[in-house]
Formats: sequence, C-alpha cells, structure tokens
Amino acid sequence: MSDRLVRACRLEPVDATPVRFMRQAGRSFAAYRALRERYGILEIAKTPELCAEVTLMPVNELGVDGAVLFADIMLPLEPMGVGLRIEPDVGPIIDRPIRSAADVAALRPFDPAEVGFSLEAIRLVRRELDGRAGVIGFSGAPFTLACYLIEGRPSRDFAIAKAFMYREPEAWHDLMRRLSTMVAAYLRAQVAAGADVVQLFDSWVGGLGPADYREYVEPHVRSIFADLDGVPTIHFGTGTAALLERMAAAGGDVIGLDHRVSLADGWRRVGADRGVQGNLDAARLLAGWDATRDGALAVLAEAGGRPGHVFNLGHGVLPATDTDLLRRLVDLVHETTARTGPLVATVR
Repeated sequence: MSDRLVRACRLEPVDATPVRFMRQAGRSFAAYRALRERYGILEIAKTPELCAEVTLMPVNELGVDGAVLFADIMLPLEPMGVGLRIEPDVGPIIDRPIRSAADVAALRPFDPAEVGFSLEAIRLVRRELDGRAGVIGFSGAPFTLACYLIEGRPSRDFAIAKAFMYREPEAWHDLMRRLSTMVAAYLRAQVAAGADVVQLFDSWVGGLGPADYREYVEPHVRSIFADLDGVPTIHFGTGTAALLERMAAAGGDVIGLDHRVSLADGWRRVGADRGVQGNLDAARLLAGWDATRDGALAVLAEAGGRPGHVFNLGHGVLPATDTDLLRRLVDLVHETTARTGPLVATVR
C-alpha cells in the first residue's frame, strides 16, 4: 500500500516494514538493459513515458513499497546554464567547471518548468501505481552538486572542490545558497506532481569532517528541509558515520544509514524522534541467499520492530545483482515483520 512507506517515514505503525532500494531501477533488470541498447541515460530520463516505465519496473518485478523517480542528479543543473554530458563508465562531465566567484554569479535561477519531463513522469507513475506503492522523488544535495560543478567530473577525493571551499568561502556559500534554492524548488515541484516522499541524496559529503560539515554545508541543507515542512523526507549520505548527528540536526524525517555503521547505533545517534533507512551491505546479494538472508535478519533485529524503519541497502543495488534475490529479500522483510513483529537481537 502506498501509505506503508509514508507512515514509516512519519514514525507511525505499519502492517510490515516497507522496503525500497536505492538504484533499484537500473542495470540489474534485463528489460532496462534492453532499453539502454536503444537509448542513452539522459534520453530515458527526459522522455516521460520511458522514465515512467523504468521507474515502475521494481514495483512490478520486486514488490517494493516505493517507486523512486529514474533521473540523474545533474538534470536540474542544466536549467541553471550548466552544460553537461554523461559518459559511460565515467559519469557526469561538466563542460565549463566553476573556478571563480564570477562563474558562480553566472548561474541562472532555476525554473522547475524546465524539468517538466521529470514532473510528467511522476504524474504518469502515480496514475499507473494507483496506490500500490508510494512515489519517491529525489534530488542531489548541494555539497555533492557543488563538487561536480567545481571538479568537472567524478573524483576520488574532490580535492579541487574542497580547496575552493576553503579558499573562497564567500563564493562557496553563494554557490551553496543557489543550489539549495534550486533543490528546494525542484523537490517542491516533485511533490506537487505527486511524489509522496522526497529524498536528499548526498553522495560525497562523507569526505568532510563534522566541523567542516557544520560550517560549510549544514546551514544550506537545513534551509532545504525547512522549506519542505510537512512533506515526508529522507536524508542520505555515503560514508557518513562521522556525520550522523550533524545530518540529523540539518533535517530529514528519516536518516539514511549506510552499511558501515550498525543500524541500532546509528539510530541511537540520530535520535528516537527520527526514522532510519538501511542498511544491508549490497555485496551480500552477490554472495547468495544465505548471506543475504542472514544479513537482512540482523538488520531487522537491530531495528527491533520500532516504527520508523525503512528497509534498504547501505547504498545502491550493484549491477550484477540477481533480481530473484532482490525479490526474495523483499518478501522476507515483509513476511518476517508482518508475522513476528519485533525481533529479538540474536540471529543465526
């Protein structure tokens, strides 16, 4: 039911723990790989009918409780005047990376109408689902977007972006304010189009320590969540074990936990007034069913049946993942939490 995910995000009782996966619509599906032989990633994302088709695949094939919009986090940057392309096996490439305060000032204000293809896809997905699952919108977070804009391409350490942050703090905060304004408007537009829940996705923020996060990131993320008051929100970052308290302070009804932290400890650190999302190691699905089952039961045991748990992987579905195992995992979580309620802490 579509309200299972929404209720969990609001820390309300549910009939079973909701399940969704990051990167759940993608290369693990044969039907998606067939589409990719004919269309590029951005072409699929910018064609509402194709985008809706891919977005719906995990609900139809796996029985997950949320359909997350198939989109690239870079899409809303194009209306701001950013030229970009997606290179296979590389990722986003920025035509003219930001290198100065003048480059920041040249960014155009964001108009949600210019990503109307994504909004139309949300409307198509919501109509097709007809209450079978929730609709999840999302956006990249300002820090991650800024890293791409400054570096110009993916990086191991984003040293160029961080150096800009330290060297040009006024320009950095100007950039973050512009991106935060865009992200809030983008997510509000997704909600207006029919998204039940929205997620802020901060892929690279784990490269910061708590003090730098608090100074250079937190005020801007806080402004986004303040602008989304009343909408169920998920706040996720990768490699953020050192930042959980600060991320919770920045906002989000549900804080994403990756597999590097214990779910029970992570929940304690973000506070009982927040839900948590996570956090099975995606590599377990490559090891077979026994490893997948045991890991999932351990995660559920740490959650203890408390309201507010959204079962997920610690990060995205790996391309080589067997979709049959994903389907069995969804069934296991639903059946276990519906049948037994709170689990004891000891599992095999």
